[in-house]
Amino acid sequence: MAAGHNELGMLIRDCIAQSRSAQKKLYDLYTPAAYGVIRRYLYNNEVAAEEILNDSFLKILTKLDQYNFTGSFEGWIRRIVVNTITDYARKNIINEQKHHEVQNEDAYINSESVEKMSHKELLQIVQTLPDAQRTVFNLFVFENYAHKEIAALLNINENNSRWYMNDARKRLKEKINSIMK
Repeated sequence: MAAGHNELGMLIRDCIAQSRSAQKKLYDLYTPAAYGVIRRYLYNNEVAAEEILNDSFLKILTKLDQYNFTGSFEGWIRRIVVNTITDYARKNIINEQKHHEVQNEDAYINSESVEKMSHKELLQIVQTLPDAQRTVFNLFVFENYAHKEIAALLNINENNSRWYMNDARKRLKEKINSIMK
């Protein structure tokens, strides 16, 4: 739920001026969307999700003076949240194992099968992916990052990013196909 442009500007200025009530209002307004993004990455780790939410809002509140009112404020917040998630993933999820070869297996998923599924069902299947594959999948599909960007964010090489994405697609194909039989 976004505040109007003038109202948002006043809220941001009040937050920068350290108004606790303004900071709480900002937190209350933008927490649901931020937490939704975080849970897409960490659905099975509520403690880590809460930690990332708190770290994200600490960064948001301390960097508010850097928001220049160009572009979407929600997008600016989302970028901070995703960066906080990738910081966490780099330290806690992505392992150092190098995947040098990406198998070009057919990870085609019948679009008719997917169309029969609800958004919620699809997200539930994505949530069954191992943490590393789910992280790369989310960055690639939902955040529109290229493998080069994902590799830089997670401190892995591009082949690892491609391998995690290919493995995620393969696992998703198997799950969707088994459900649709």
